[in-house]
Amino acid sequence: MERKPYLMSAVIGNSRLLASLGKRAELERLFWPRIDTPQNIGRNWLGLAIDGQPRTSWFHEDQWQSHQYYLPDSAVLVTVLQGSENSIKAEITDFAVPGRDLLVRHLQVTNTGAADQRLRLLLFSQLQIGEYGRYHTTIFRPQAEALWQFKQNYHFLWAADRPAQQFQCGGAMMNADNGQLSPVMHAMATDGAMAWDLGLLAPGHSNAITIFLSLGPSYELALAQLEKAREEGYAALLAATRSYWKGYLAQAKPVQTGDERLDALYRRSLIVFSLMTDAEHGSMIAAPEFDEDFTRCGGYAYCWGRDAAFITYAIDRAGYKEAAARFYRWAAKAQNADGSWEQRYYLDGAIAPNWGLQIDETGSVLWGMWQHYALYRERAFLAEMWPSFKKGAEFLINFRDAETGLPQPSFDLWEERCGEHTYSAVAVWAGLMAAADAATTLGYQEEAERWRQAAEELGQRIQEKLWHPGYNRFLRGVKLCVNREEYQWRTGQGEKGVILPGERGQMIYCLQEDAVVDVSLLGLTVPFAFLPPDDPRVEATAQAVEQFLTSPRVGGIKRYENDHYIGGNPWILCTLWLAQYHGARGNYQRAKELLYWAVDHQTATGLLPEQVDRETGQPAWVVPLTWSHAMLVLTVLDLLEKGQF
Repeated sequence: MERKPYLMSAVIGNSRLLASLGKRAELERLFWPRIDTPQNIGRNWLGLAIDGQPRTSWFHEDQWQSHQYYLPDSAVLVTVLQGSENSIKAEITDFAVPGRDLLVRHLQVTNTGAADQRLRLLLFSQLQIGEYGRYHTTIFRPQAEALWQFKQNYHFLWAADRPAQQFQCGGAMMNADNGQLSPVMHAMATDGAMAWDLGLLAPGHSNAITIFLSLGPSYELALAQLEKAREEGYAALLAATRSYWKGYLAQAKPVQTGDERLDALYRRSLIVFSLMTDAEHGSMIAAPEFDEDFTRCGGYAYCWGRDAAFITYAIDRAGYKEAAARFYRWAAKAQNADGSWEQRYYLDGAIAPNWGLQIDETGSVLWGMWQHYALYRERAFLAEMWPSFKKGAEFLINFRDAETGLPQPSFDLWEERCGEHTYSAVAVWAGLMAAADAATTLGYQEEAERWRQAAEELGQRIQEKLWHPGYNRFLRGVKLCVNREEYQWRTGQGEKGVILPGERGQMIYCLQEDAVVDVSLLGLTVPFAFLPPDDPRVEATAQAVEQFLTSPRVGGIKRYENDHYIGGNPWILCTLWLAQYHGARGNYQRAKELLYWAVDHQTATGLLPEQVDRETGQPAWVVPLTWSHAMLVLTVLDLLEKGQF
C-alpha cells in the first residue's frame, strides 16, 4: 500500500473505533476493533460523477476547496467543500455512533450554478483488513443493498439509505474514476465501488444521502446493525450522538474561564481523552497511528506509562473518576511480575514494540495511582492497588546504581538516550513516596518506612549528583551512554568519560555529565513536587529552560537544546509544562502567555498537535497528541484553582 499522509486534520470515533480524516473529509485510516490496531483502510474515496465531465470529481482532489469544523461540544465533524472546477457544494457530516461499530457519513449536495446538473455519488473502497492486503472478499448483496467486504471475522458493510444505482466488486478503481461501474457481484479482491443517483438538481437545489459503514465479527451482526441504522435514520442517529457527547461533558467539573475560545478547547480536550481511550480496557493511546511503517518514528498508537501519568492525572482532575480508576486497574494487570512496567503496551495489555526499559514509567504509574486516591480518598481503591504498589516499590528499590545511588541507566522520557537522568530519578522518587504514603494509609508500617527511607536517600543523591553549581542548573543526567566514536570525540574535547564493562563483556562508553538543557528538568517541581518551585536551584533551571529552549521565530518551547526530531520544533506540551511551572511559582501573567500560545496554535478543527513548525507556526507532526491536550487541561485547572480567571 502507498504511504498515507502523516498529518491528519480530524478524528472521529467512539472508543470502539477510531477514524482519521484529511482536510477534505478523506477517510484515511480506520482502526477497529480496537482504536490502536488494526488499521483497515487502503483507499476510501467519495466523489461525484457529473454529467458532461469526463471523469469522477473525487472530493480528496485539489479542485475542492474545504472548510472543516466540529459541531460544538461533540465528535461530529462537518466538512464543507466547494468545487473550483464545477458549481457544486458538498457538506459532509461524519461521526461514529456511541456504543456501536457504526460509522455515518451524511452528504448534502447543492447545485450552486446557473444550470441544471445531473449527479451521481460514487464510493470506492479498498481495504487492508487487519493491516494485510491478502485473502479479502468483496460481494454485493442485492437483498441488503450493501457492499460486503470481509476477511476472517472482520466484516465491513457499506450501504446507503437508498438502493444503489451501480456497483462493482474487484478491479473497480478505473471504472469508478470513469464514473461507470461494471456489475460484478463477487470477487476475491480488496476493492469495490458503489454509485447512487442524486438526480437532476436545479440551480440552488440540494439532495442528501447517508452512507453507513457497519462493522462486525460476522455478516449477520453487521447486517442487523445496518438495518437498525437505516430504520432509525440519519437525524435520529445524529441527535443521539450529540446527546451522548453533551452527557459526557456534563460529567466533568464545570470550567468557565471567561474566554470561550479557551473553554471550547478545554472541552475539546476532554472529548479527545474519550476518543483515545479504549472502551473495553480503559487504557489510552498517545495518538492515532500515522506512521505505521516506522518511517520517521517508532509509532504512537500505544499506551505509555509516561504519557498516561499526565493524561490520567488530567482526566482525574477534570472529574472523570471512574475513567481514571479503569486505567489504573488496567495498569495493575499489565504490570510485570518483577514490579516494573514496560516502555509501552497495546491497549489489551500486550507488550508493544519498544527500545528497552524506561524507568520513569514505573515511578509515574505509582505516582498516578496515589494522586487518584488523594483526590477521592477511596480506601477500597488503594487496597485494590496495594499489590501493584508493593511490587513496583520493591523493583524501584532494587534498581539502583551502587556507585551513584541513582536509578540504573535506562532510556530517558524521550526514548532517545540511555543514562541516569534527572527526570527519571525524580519520577522514581515520586513513585517511592507514593508507595510509602499508600503503605502508611493501609497500615503497612514496615514497608512504609523502608520505601520512604529509600526515597529520602534517592532525593539526597539527586541533589548531590545532579545539581551542578558551575552551570547553575541541574544536569539532564549522568552516565550518558554513547557510541565509541562520539565518546572519543567528546572526551577529546575535554568532557569527562568512563568506559565500563557490560554484562556480556562488551564495553559501555559513558560521559560522566549530560549538561544539555531539557524541559523535562521542570519535573523536579511539576508534576512530581520533589523541590518547591521557589527553590533557587529550580528557579535557575527554569530560567535556563526558557532562555535556551524558546523557539526564536514562532515562540514556544522545544524539548531540549539541538533537538533534531522532525526539525527541532517547539512542542505544545513543553510550552504548557513551562506555563505550569510559572503558575506554581506565582508568575501568572507569564503562565497565561504560554497557555495562550498553545491556544493560538491549535488546528483549524480545534485539536492540539504535538509540535508547531518552527518557521511557519503551522501544526507539525502528530494531530491530536493526547499528552498535549492533557497539559492544556492541567494548566487551565491550575490557574483556575489559583483564581486567575
